[in-house]
Amino acid sequence: MLSISKRRKRCIGEMSTTYKEDQEDWKTVCLKYLLFVFNFLFWVGGAAVMGVGIWTLVDKSDYLSLLATSTFAVSAYILIVAGALVMVTGFLGCLAVIREQRSCLSTYFCCLLLIFLIELVAGLLAYVYYQRLSEELKQHLRQTMTENYGQPGKEAITLAVDRLQQDFKCCGSNNSFDWPHSVYMTSAESESRVVPDSCCKTITAHCGRRDHPSNIFKTEGGCITKLEQFLADHLLIIGAVGIGVACLQILGMLFTCCLHRRIKLEPY
Repeated sequence: MLSISKRRKRCIGEMSTTYKEDQEDWKTVCLKYLLFVFNFLFWVGGAAVMGVGIWTLVDKSDYLSLLATSTFAVSAYILIVAGALVMVTGFLGCLAVIREQRSCLSTYFCCLLLIFLIELVAGLLAYVYYQRLSEELKQHLRQTMTENYGQPGKEAITLAVDRLQQDFKCCGSNNSFDWPHSVYMTSAESESRVVPDSCCKTITAHCGRRDHPSNIFKTEGGCITKLEQFLADHLLIIGAVGIGVACLQILGMLFTCCLHRRIKLEPY
């Protein structure tokens, strides 16, 4: 009778141990699938971050030459690098989960932390630039437009100003009265223009000779206010995308830590 009782207790103990191990394995499998889902979202987020950075440099590159500092461009380059790292890290994360090795998960965690720090630097740069954006434009844009427009070797600035005035339907940094005192308008090359042709609502040859409100963007406001609003909105987009991806990274680091603790030294 004693022997039968001992066997029964032993069987119950073995069943309890097996049940606990099955529970642990089930939790580990759930964490693995959560990390797979996270890596997919992370990869999509990386593509979005890199896309925003490329869009900033390619589609809005003309405006960058009008800024006094390269902070805006540097933020875009950092986003592109961070986005590329995010996409590569997403694949590494899937590999780490499949291999079920602590060393791979540790490497993956370090990559997430590194990318998080890079995005933090980009976010700080964008925030600092946002704070000084208005003052920089007021000090620099008027000088750039009046002194460099239409000058030899400043073709990039000339094209940027022309595109700025047409895109935002503005004339001059503050208003159209900024142009008559510019270097270009006081030279013979202006051919009696009082504003550049890009100030005209409908561009034709020498249309800048007539500065009537029906002909040029005279009452629509200066370019400083509109460019400032555009850059501020763009910085908000960069910030929103960066914050979204950063939140995903924090979740990913938490999932990675949990899976790292549950995986045994050898694959289960």
